[in-house]
Amino acid sequence: MLTLTANAAQAIRDLTASAPEPAQGGIRISSQGEGNNSLTLSLATAPEPADEVVETEGARVYLDPVAATVLDDKSLDAGADAQGSVSFMVTAQAV
Repeated sequence: MLTLTANAAQAIRDLTASAPEPAQGGIRISSQGEGNNSLTLSLATAPEPADEVVETEGARVYLDPVAATVLDDKSLDAGADAQGSVSFMVTAQAV
């Protein structure tokens, strides 16, 4: 199952704090079309019916079935540049 670093959890909480429904808000990672290895990340107010939910330290990530499979052994990290723009990185899980 996808894990979140402390940095990623904080970034997700910051992004969803101003959402219309922050209690259920999170980010959603979904696949782009059939057979495509491209994933997209977007803000979401709630999970879709088939989504897997990963929650760490109050931060929620919703994964569609394809993304859940692709990211099963991965970790989501986050960082910010000098201007404060957040970027997410997928890495291998630490053993």
